[in-house]
Amino acid sequence: MGVEDGGRVDLRSDTVTMPTEEMLAAISSVTRFGDDGWGDDETVKLLEAEAAAMFQKEAGLFTPTGIMANLISVLCHCEKRGSEAIVGSL
Repeated sequence: MGVEDGGRVDLRSDTVTMPTEEMLAAISSVTRFGDDGWGDDETVKLLEAEAAAMFQKEAGLFTPTGIMANLISVLCHCEKRGSEAIVGSL
C-alpha cells in the first residue's frame, strides 16, 4: 500500500511505505544538509513549518521514527519525570 494506491499511506511501520519517484527526486535534489538536532537543517525546518501550517498549529516537530513520535505523544501526558502511563494494545 502506498501513495500510488489511491493516495493512502500506510503508517504502521517506518519500513512499510516506500518512497515514490517524486520523493526520491526531492531527496536527491537537496544540496545543503544540516543537523536537525542543532536546528540547522533547512529541509527539516521547512517540513516542520509546512506541517504546522497544514494542521493550523504554532509549530511542528520532526521525529525520525513513528516510535519516537508515539513515545513523545504519551510522555506529553506525564506530569513529571518518573511518571507512569498505562496504554492499551491493538
